[in-house]
Amino acid sequence: QSLVSSSEWLQRYGLKRNKLSFSQILSQIGFQHRKDYVTPLGKPVASRYADGLFPQYKRAQDGSVYNLTAKKELILHFVDCLMGAIELYKQRMEWLTSESRQIFGVIQERCIVIVLDFGTAAPTEFDLCRDALSMVLEEQVIQIARFNLIRAAQDLMKWQQKPAPVSEHTVKAAVMWLWKLDHMTAVSHTNSAEALLEAMGDEAVSS
Repeated sequence: QSLVSSSEWLQRYGLKRNKLSFSQILSQIGFQHRKDYVTPLGKPVASRYADGLFPQYKRAQDGSVYNLTAKKELILHFVDCLMGAIELYKQRMEWLTSESRQIFGVIQERCIVIVLDFGTAAPTEFDLCRDALSMVLEEQVIQIARFNLIRAAQDLMKWQQKPAPVSEHTVKAAVMWLWKLDHMTAVSHTNSAEALLEAMGDEAVSS
């Protein structure tokens, strides 16, 4: 699946234009029980002709009453549409919370810098971090335009001087650079801030 925003995904799968919100469904299976202002009485009065003629539904949000006129077939049609929409949402949520997206979220920006701050991680934790970073490079970064890696350290380390164009070759090269990093480097409290400032210093970088 491509990395698209939730609003783009809704549009792509037709969930916006298919009129499946609660208000939209109500308007298609019935009509609102209206009130009108009666001058001699000096107050709004609801029509009573529909009382007992149609099943009625009262909305908790605003107290409006709808007369339901749809036949069973139309109701079942909306049930099918809603079940289909629910299944699409489930698939979307499973995708959004799987693999690298579970850790990093969905990267939608086209030019990014990933700042690496391993702190004083133990060797096993260091390798777990590199596994996760390799995953995000191979699954998500491969689909954007440009990227770079900066490691927070006493002597700041950059994979490239400027964000590099994304290709299979550059992603593989970045993964190799990542796995060649030393486990421990000298660190200070200011290293992370310096690495972030360095990453944000390039106007082309959006995240």
